[in-house]
Amino acid sequence: MASLTATPAESPQKPASHPDLERFRDALRAGRPKEHAYSLLFGLRLLDARGVVKLVEAGLPYRALERFQQNADLPLRELAEAISVPLRTLDRRKSAGKLEPEESDRAIRVSRVFAAALGLFEGDDDAARAWLRKRQPLLGNERPIDLVRTEVGAREVERLVGRLEHGVFS
Repeated sequence: MASLTATPAESPQKPASHPDLERFRDALRAGRPKEHAYSLLFGLRLLDARGVVKLVEAGLPYRALERFQQNADLPLRELAEAISVPLRTLDRRKSAGKLEPEESDRAIRVSRVFAAALGLFEGDDDAARAWLRKRQPLLGNERPIDLVRTEVGAREVERLVGRLEHGVFS
């Protein structure tokens, strides 16, 4: 049992609506995905830690944020809240073509948590999305998507995912 509040789909996996999601699912099927497989959800090649750091320092290309939004199927308003960037500022970043480093770091954090939820639900993006939006008793009845606004909150969500994957529910 993966979660106390949501269960993975029992039917065969639906086809990927986005090639980036399918690449991520391929990484899941090949075994535990590499540590930075969430970079695939931005439409990027698989990055190592050094590549992620360089990307964040340079500022994530806005088109990569758009790819992540499509892959995660998050409304722009919800994504903007998760990365703590007002919609008007996102409009300016779109014109500029990239995010600021701090904004990039927060976007990476959201994708890391979404990737963890995808792993928990064996690539089922609908189940992952539903779980992220549902209040979780083991997170003090908070919604995981709300906790990703801070690094501490994101780490708590990732710890919970790890506990659920290993059957530790307390």
